[in-house]
Amino acid sequence: MQFTKIITVATLFLTGAAAVAIPTDLQTRACAFTCGSNCYTSSAVSTAQSAGYKLYSAGSTANSYPHVYHNYEGFDFSVSGTYYEFPILSSGSAYSGGSPGADRVIFNTGNQLAGVITHTGASGNNFVACT
Repeated sequence: MQFTKIITVATLFLTGAAAVAIPTDLQTRACAFTCGSNCYTSSAVSTAQSAGYKLYSAGSTANSYPHVYHNYEGFDFSVSGTYYEFPILSSGSAYSGGSPGADRVIFNTGNQLAGVITHTGASGNNFVACT
């Protein structure tokens, strides 16, 4: 009886019938933020924030970004300071001009991430928080 069980388990193992499914898509990453239907990884957020802060610290802009974000919506950010908004692109590339799209990273003058917000789902020219 034991011998039969061992043979059965060995056969299942060798044929792969008992194999555990392992994800093979290495490009799939968890969303750190979701803005509408756009999923942003922590890497994409970091890329946008870094590009925005680099321009801010150089006193430069790309199509007027970054610029001061006044927080008219009253978001309760976990970091304080004067806030700046900078586009985050669904392609994962850093914004360098042209249409900014609907989504923004918000950072302060100390290069701390305050949040990620979007025009998608907001009324008028307002923003809502990305989840």
